[in-house]
Amino acid sequence: MGRVLITGAAGFLGSHLCDRMLKDGHQVVAMDNLITGRRSNLEHLDSKENFEFINYDVSEYIDVEGDLDYIMHFASPASPIDYLKIPIQTLKVSSLGTHNCLGLALKKSARIIVASTSEVYGDPLVHPQKETYYGNVNPVGPRGVYDEAKRFQEAITMAYNNIHGLETRIVRIFNTYGPRMRLNDGRVLPAFIGQALRGEDMTVFGDGSQTRSFCYVDDLVNGILKLLMSDYSGPVNIGNPDEITISQFAEEINELTGKNRPVVYHDLPTDDPLQRKPDIELAKKELEWEPKVGRAEGLKITYEYFKSLSQEELFAKDHNTFEKYTK
Repeated sequence: MGRVLITGAAGFLGSHLCDRMLKDGHQVVAMDNLITGRRSNLEHLDSKENFEFINYDVSEYIDVEGDLDYIMHFASPASPIDYLKIPIQTLKVSSLGTHNCLGLALKKSARIIVASTSEVYGDPLVHPQKETYYGNVNPVGPRGVYDEAKRFQEAITMAYNNIHGLETRIVRIFNTYGPRMRLNDGRVLPAFIGQALRGEDMTVFGDGSQTRSFCYVDDLVNGILKLLMSDYSGPVNIGNPDEITISQFAEEINELTGKNRPVVYHDLPTDDPLQRKPDIELAKKELEWEPKVGRAEGLKITYEYFKSLSQEELFAKDHNTFEKYTK
């Protein structure tokens, strides 16, 4: 049906996008520098005729031989534990990397979708968050390296749309979960499940009253593809508005795992959002999309994935290749 370049393809979300695009009949060029992505997420695709993997950093000049119909720019560290370790690379991948992807899209006359985030709203003063809300972001705080990088990404994407007439799409992704999440990436869902499986106390930051809204990965992928194939060029929230406090979520994980682990509380990190819930009325109107998978169903699938990990994987420290990017 078309040839697509997917950056960040070896990551949690990128690998699911590769699966779906191949299933839908596209040729997939997968690109990742494997800082936070894992090559094992894509190994099941290596034998497929329409799949190609390129180990490359999109912050450098990009050129891909042959035609491209679509570019899906999903390269970026997405967890605080990652982007706080490599803040400069995080800024570069959403600035220089996005610039490179937009330039390639223009050269190839390809439609491009870029992965933005609910973090562009910062610690929101408006709830739930609509696409018209400009956000409450601290540009010089520790999270600013990610938040502002994504805000710049949106700005340069719209500039290419307005100045060059490039077909662009922007998806603002809210908390997503599912198989292939990294167990030690620092996000709350794999953290809770990993702690339960290892018999550790469950760690809650703050008093646990802060909220999140979790979307199962299959729903998110459906929303992304609907946006990619739509005629809407402005930012669109894709997420599940089923909001829950972190304390309630810890109770759900304890019930799911049957481990009944005690909860310990630590100080809330600087600028950590106190509430997060997407307003998805725009997605309903423009894309005819809304999530279908309930949290109970999605968590069961995700828990089975984490239970399938070996003991070595369960207790291993995370395996990233940050060193070359922190020198």
